[in-house]
Amino acid sequence: TECEKEPGSLLWIFVMVGNIVRGMGETPIMPLGISYLEDFAKAGNSPFYLACLHTATVIGPFLGLLLASFCAELFVDIGSIGADEVTITATDARWVGAWWLGILICALLNLLVAIPFWFLPKSLVKEGETREPEEAAEKSVAPLQENDNNETKQTIITLTHGIFIPDFIPFLKALLHNPVYMLFICITVLQFSAFDGMISFLPKYLEQQFGKSASDAIFLIGVYNLPVLCVGYFSGGLFMKKFKINIYQAANIAFWVSLLEYLLYFAAYWTVCDTSPVAGLTVSYQ
Repeated sequence: TECEKEPGSLLWIFVMVGNIVRGMGETPIMPLGISYLEDFAKAGNSPFYLACLHTATVIGPFLGLLLASFCAELFVDIGSIGADEVTITATDARWVGAWWLGILICALLNLLVAIPFWFLPKSLVKEGETREPEEAAEKSVAPLQENDNNETKQTIITLTHGIFIPDFIPFLKALLHNPVYMLFICITVLQFSAFDGMISFLPKYLEQQFGKSASDAIFLIGVYNLPVLCVGYFSGGLFMKKFKINIYQAANIAFWVSLLEYLLYFAAYWTVCDTSPVAGLTVSYQ
């Protein structure tokens, strides 16, 4: 009929490009931030500082889930139509929350938070050490700048003559044959897979099984899961700092704690709820 139109829109490209740019901006924070802490912090204090860094990475999603819960209570066309014109509620399956509002708010906050990074110094005095006299510092600056210029020129020559690719492959091969590194990568992938699965499917499970709205489900996930992670990160770093835990002791502690965690998660298989009737899946349309 004339009223029927093929659904199609190119607006998803803007969302995809926005996520790519966001990922480019967020990715350097963890590797460069950890290196920054390791270079200028005491060996005994770096675990505590890293715990604070990881705690901050959990506080962010927690606040984001609270913001998403608030935005999900607002209709998607807020500002263009009045609240009295909306005839459905947030528990209705046709309800679409103002998902775009949270993206705009977070983009503005990211822009404001990024400004102080421009004022960070290139190097710091290592924690616990005294600053060099100004004369000695000035004398040491010239050789460092000369070395940096030489390294930059060498890098440009390397990239120009195409030697970068043959040099990169042996380094990549060495990393892939490092058992500790590859084991850590596998563990990280499994942990993030479980976490992403929970974030992706648990809201819909709460909506279907317990009749919660999308905003309530997001709020419950943020309140009951992320604060516990913050406590774990912070207490783990404080524990390592206080008792001077070395790498092997930390690996043993991580193994037994992770084993206990997986056993507790395995017990969730016995917490089964009755399946809600869904037309076309568990019951017929008649």
